[in-house]
Amino acid sequence: MNKDKKQIVDAENRITGIHHASVQVSDLAACTLFYEHLLGLTPCERPGKPFDGRWYQAGGQQIHLIVSANLGTEAAADDYPGTQRHVALAVNDLETLQARLQAAGVSCTPSRSGRPVVFCKDPDGNVFELIGAG
Repeated sequence: MNKDKKQIVDAENRITGIHHASVQVSDLAACTLFYEHLLGLTPCERPGKPFDGRWYQAGGQQIHLIVSANLGTEAAADDYPGTQRHVALAVNDLETLQARLQAAGVSCTPSRSGRPVVFCKDPDGNVFELIGAG
């Protein structure tokens, strides 16, 4: 990514909010007790996924627990980005944002679910899920 160039984002192509934050866990039962009984979060519907986990409503956003066998290992960085720790951002024009990221040399991984979602990493390797409107 070229740090010398400033990208101008028009008013129609913006991040519109935080959708969810995902947390990797190794013991879903223990974490269920923590998130539900200690923090008081309410479980919410979780669509069928090829990995175990649990989702919680946190105001207008969500917290997603993702069970990871690789938690705390270097192998976790090689996992599919949707199963890594990440913040999900809602965006109103995913195609334009994805094209801008790719033009800057940022790799984007589409969701395996077929939803309008891509995953990317910032320069320090932090994972972001970008969720398109609709």
